[in-house]
Amino acid sequence: MELKWLLYVTLLALGILAAQAHDMDEDNDADDVVDIEDDLDDGIEEVEESKSETSSPPPAPKVTYRPPVPTGEVYFAESFDKGTLDGWILSRAKKDDTDDEIAKYDGKWEVQDMKDTKLPGDKGLVLVTRAKHHAISSKLSKPFVFDTKPLIIQYEVNFQNGIECGGAYVKLLSKTPELNLDQFHDKTPYTIMFGPDKCGEDYKLHFIFRHKNPKTGKYEEKHAKRPDADLKSYFTDKKTHLYTLVLNPDNSFEILVDQTVVNSGNLLNDMSPPVNPPREIEDPNDQKPEDWDERPKIPDPDAVKPDDWDEDAPAKIADENAVKPEGWLDDEPEYVADPDAEKPEDWDEDMDGEWEAPQIANPKCEAAPGCGTWQRPMIDNPNYKGKWKPPMIDNVNYQGIWKPRKIPNPDFFEDLEPFKMTPFTAVGLELWSMTSDIFFDNFIICTERAVADDWANDGWGLKKAADGAAEPGVVGQMMAAAEERPWLWVVYILTVALPVFLVVLFCCSGKKQPSAAEYKKTDAPQPDVMDDEKEEEKDKGEKEEEEEEEEANEEKLGNASQEEEEEEEEDDRKRASEEEETVNRSPRNRKPRKD
Repeated sequence: MELKWLLYVTLLALGILAAQAHDMDEDNDADDVVDIEDDLDDGIEEVEESKSETSSPPPAPKVTYRPPVPTGEVYFAESFDKGTLDGWILSRAKKDDTDDEIAKYDGKWEVQDMKDTKLPGDKGLVLVTRAKHHAISSKLSKPFVFDTKPLIIQYEVNFQNGIECGGAYVKLLSKTPELNLDQFHDKTPYTIMFGPDKCGEDYKLHFIFRHKNPKTGKYEEKHAKRPDADLKSYFTDKKTHLYTLVLNPDNSFEILVDQTVVNSGNLLNDMSPPVNPPREIEDPNDQKPEDWDERPKIPDPDAVKPDDWDEDAPAKIADENAVKPEGWLDDEPEYVADPDAEKPEDWDEDMDGEWEAPQIANPKCEAAPGCGTWQRPMIDNPNYKGKWKPPMIDNVNYQGIWKPRKIPNPDFFEDLEPFKMTPFTAVGLELWSMTSDIFFDNFIICTERAVADDWANDGWGLKKAADGAAEPGVVGQMMAAAEERPWLWVVYILTVALPVFLVVLFCCSGKKQPSAAEYKKTDAPQPDVMDDEKEEEKDKGEKEEEEEEEEANEEKLGNASQEEEEEEEEDDRKRASEEEETVNRSPRNRKPRKD
């Protein structure tokens, strides 16, 4: 419960923090915004009211109970819906070899409605008392004879208060001349015992049948193998469960809980002890010879202990290399009398002896490496070898593990049809329980699977449907689970409260942008205007950079063309001067010389 309240307080604190953060933001907004939000809140409240009216969960469907009716031939069918124990016989026997105080079968049985029933009118047989022997039985409509048809036995159990130690199994009482239901007790012969049983943490689902030895005529109990399924929830969930045993003429069997197979097998192969004994057994009169050697290894008789083997060398020796630490107080004891201790006023030396102060650790030794007589530490002795033993070698005379010889089993028999058990003529409950209010209902014994299924659907199926209709939602189931397992509240806090806290933290810790109302009070540009101006300035700056870059490129191009023109003019001048010089050198152009 403390974890439950912790979860509530944590969620409440988170809600208050979120609300306070929201209120602080709203206080900074303008009055006109508050008015707008008030209008919005009014609209939201109207929408939520209409939504809650339209989204309210529909009422759970009502399941009406009708007593089940067999749809075929049955040997026994009981739903207890008449509200009486008509047809049932209470045992007045006493149990043998038990104290008289608890020997009587005086436990009470009553027909009652189930606790917290979802099906008014559905009654059942209830084991009312605890720590008592209970026995009650009822005759079948006719004896069941094992021939060519299956046997199906089915009934419901609800451990309304859980179960500490006790059973809820049924016995199919064998047809014998001595059968007296008024004296039904634990020794009354039965053919089959079937049903749940629990003590401590041992959860069982019995299927036991008594097999008659055809040679000796004696009966021996044969137990089905334990089911692999986990049976614990059937004993602890306080729900009604349907137990079914199907036994077939081919010796196969099935055990079902809530119409689901939890165990199956064959009477010839899956019972303990086996139905049929072994053909051979060990001779009880055979004895092992005195010279029989079962030793696979023996000490080597030729081995000799080495001369340097010292069996007396100790396992530990003093460390000769050790040095006494500096500051060791040899003269100071490790413990001294407590100087602050005082003899009790009521100390009587005649009765209690001479009073001595209690010993405490010597305070002078706290700062020193040690006090008292220093001794060298002990180390492993490198020369230690221990007691010498000769090595083991294979035994040449080894004959193996002796076993008595096999002989034919004088009690051997082979029953290939264990299904053909002793006929039974009554069904009974003979129980001891440390828990009260065990609820039984809707017994049926028949030979057809369809009849048993119809009976189950009309009885247990209705209970299951009613429980499903009244089943709480996911939140309710989580709360109920946490009531049974309080540690789940920690899981809920970590999986629910922590994410909520993180969401609130990240959502509310960001920088708050000014609301529109604040900009209405001033001439400062709003964020959208400032953003537009920044974009325009950025675009303008980019255009100017592009124009400057183009001008620079054009100037470079102009300078390059001007240089090319100057180079061409220089080349023309050079060619013209070269041509003129060539003409002047020509003979045609020379003047005649005067004599």
